[in-house]
Amino acid sequence: MFSVQQEGYVAILALHRPPANALASSVLKELSERLDALKEDEQVRVIVLHGEGRFFSAGADIKEFTAIEASEQAAELARAGQQVMEKIEQFPKPIIAAIHGAALGGGLELAMSCHLRIVAENAKLGLPELQLGIIPGFAGTQRLLRHVGMAKALEMMWTSEPITGTEAVQWGLANKAVPEEQLLDTAKQLAQKIAQKSPISVQAVLKLVNEARTKTFHECVEKEAQLFGQVFVTEDAKEGISAFIEKRTPQFQGK
Repeated sequence: MFSVQQEGYVAILALHRPPANALASSVLKELSERLDALKEDEQVRVIVLHGEGRFFSAGADIKEFTAIEASEQAAELARAGQQVMEKIEQFPKPIIAAIHGAALGGGLELAMSCHLRIVAENAKLGLPELQLGIIPGFAGTQRLLRHVGMAKALEMMWTSEPITGTEAVQWGLANKAVPEEQLLDTAKQLAQKIAQKSPISVQAVLKLVNEARTKTFHECVEKEAQLFGQVFVTEDAKEGISAFIEKRTPQFQGK
């Protein structure tokens, strides 16, 4: 279902499960395993996640829903999905979602758990679960709220109407919208820019931003001071400062 192609320090992680790249439990399990492997791969600094075919992901596998007979079964399905989304959000290396076609329901929840989102202008993004008489279950209610605010989050969920990629940028749900034919190249270019930075610094910033969700401002700025000190004495920091003074491009080694 997933394939990995490496371009420099960037790994392109592609989901191929036609026709809609539906997120069955088996898909989420394999995604988690692929992330574990990429985490340990020192040659990977940034990941681009995209869907092959017509969609990024049109959502959860509805066929799995028909086998659920009890409330706790449904809750366990939601918790399993939430755990994978949390793994993505807390992943120590940047993950960029490249979204085309549709990112609906679980597909949008997957995209929202990534650190950055590049979208095709004509892509459709939404949480249409209320059309099925259910609600988002992979932390979609919470992540959408954080990205677009209460009013827009409620509107999207209550109406079940998707927004375009262009609107997603305007609403703060995506970083950049481009024509679909430029989508993957744009995401790769962004990934390569990030990969050129010191992976130590990139990961430190990601850690601090993630911790801001659960810790106070003063706790986070103290952690920032600690990490600033730790990063400052690395070989990468010495290389970056020397390169700046010598007016050359730094060569960071992650040390």
